[in-house]
Amino acid sequence: MEAVEVLMMRVVEACERLRLSYYVTGSYASMTWGEPRYTQDVDVVVELPSWKVAEFCAAFPMPDYYVSQEAAMEAARGPSQFNILWASEGVKADIMVFRDSPFDESRLSRARRVEVPSVGSVMVAAPEDIILKKLEFYKEGGSDKHTRDIASVFKTQGNRVDVAYIECWVPRIGVTREWAMMKERLGMP
Repeated sequence: MEAVEVLMMRVVEACERLRLSYYVTGSYASMTWGEPRYTQDVDVVVELPSWKVAEFCAAFPMPDYYVSQEAAMEAARGPSQFNILWASEGVKADIMVFRDSPFDESRLSRARRVEVPSVGSVMVAAPEDIILKKLEFYKEGGSDKHTRDIASVFKTQGNRVDVAYIECWVPRIGVTREWAMMKERLGMP
């Protein structure tokens, strides 16, 4: 098991022990539904109330880990995000605190428990939600890694991808132009 997977499992174990809803998203989730690629971090959305911040942060003790309880509390109130750094291994977890929005509620309800080889059972964002978030990230920064990840999910998942769900959310999250470009790249009608 790679260091990033060990850190991911530490986050998952903390969430499950504290009964916090969570799901893995970002690059690791796109690899779950698509093709593998290298990453040194893991992104996890966590429903983290302020009264659970101290207990959550305590699951990552120094000197092995670094997490700012102040940053975590600010993220919980925000909501925004904070990092957990496993310094000796040079990997990090980006913890994105769940936002109470229709899109995030949909993403949370659609997360799926999957068996990840060498890791175990993990809640992972649905492939359609990965595609939608990657479209948002592409719009923000223009990085082709996001379009490659989207293409990889479509290549691997094929007709199991719920395109109607994607098309329902595309205008609502403001990625109509990016979706049209992606469909053209993929040869979709």
